[in-house]
Amino acid sequence: MKKGKGQLLFRNALLDWFGANQRDLPWRRTYDPYHIWVSEVMLQQTQMERGVEYFNRWMERFPDIRSLADASEQEVLKAWEGLGYYSRARNIRAAADVLLAEYGGVVPEDYAALLALPGIGPYTAAAVMSIAFNQPYPVIDANVERLFARIDNVARPMKEKAVYQNLEKILATMLRTAPPRDFNQALMELGALVCRPRNPLCGECPLGTQCRALAAGTVMQRPVLPPRKETIDIVMACAILKHNGKFFIQQRRSDDVWGGLWEFPGGRLKNGESAAQAAARELYEETELRAVNLDPFRTVTHHYTRYRVTLHAFFCNISKVPEPRLHAATAFRWVALDELDRYPFPSGHRQLIAHMKR
Repeated sequence: MKKGKGQLLFRNALLDWFGANQRDLPWRRTYDPYHIWVSEVMLQQTQMERGVEYFNRWMERFPDIRSLADASEQEVLKAWEGLGYYSRARNIRAAADVLLAEYGGVVPEDYAALLALPGIGPYTAAAVMSIAFNQPYPVIDANVERLFARIDNVARPMKEKAVYQNLEKILATMLRTAPPRDFNQALMELGALVCRPRNPLCGECPLGTQCRALAAGTVMQRPVLPPRKETIDIVMACAILKHNGKFFIQQRRSDDVWGGLWEFPGGRLKNGESAAQAAARELYEETELRAVNLDPFRTVTHHYTRYRVTLHAFFCNISKVPEPRLHAATAFRWVALDELDRYPFPSGHRQLIAHMKR
């Protein structure tokens, strides 16, 4: 991007467009630092409409940092259920404790202090400083990377160290004369609504005359993406144990995948093992309860990070009900079908519960 006049034209066109086209998002109505912080964490790898829905529910339940700090981890995980990456919810809850103890329940206007909070990295700290406090910190998400990859027709991955540092320098220079809150939001908004990954609306872009990729006919080749990581398939089975009208669930260890969430006992299939055999084996290994009368129920698929998980579920009974001995969990419950909604579950198990209710 050309310096001087070129950056001035870029800034003015961008801000004019944002003033006329910005979406009415709930956290933009107040720019409360707590709202900005939570929204930024929620929107990581989450579509906007879904993020707004979760944000509104969250703020009804936890309207301020004190109410969040006073809540149990289970309440927080339940409110986060379905967003995935549950460590983020636990970190928000832990950060609320720190904010209450050290800052009187107020988000500090200090970049280093924000970075010191659990779960807050450079991106989130910069977003809070810029959007909540209107301070000149560059905020670079995937939308901003894609926008500048096309504006400057960058033929290298934007995550490359030198490329990324150059983008930071460009934005830092522009923020010297631009309103940080509006400028950073405008970049992200333009990337989300116009300079989209697929079917970009180049004819509606206020920066079209400055877009080198548009002039070169390379819009759909930008940004250059790193090699895609291979999807890893995992096949699992679980036992939905029912006795006297109630279902057995157990709580995963806090340091495990989906730590703190509840589940039906189960695990991965071993070589040469059928799904039914795996369900019975996992139930016994995890609880020392022996399954009888296994009945196939549903097979569901869900994704997390690079993994595609196929989960085979079986209803089963046990011949007698001794006290389970937990080897892969921290707690257990026998609960009625209509009580399952009180507990946070991973995605695959939530799908099973939805089928059970039908």
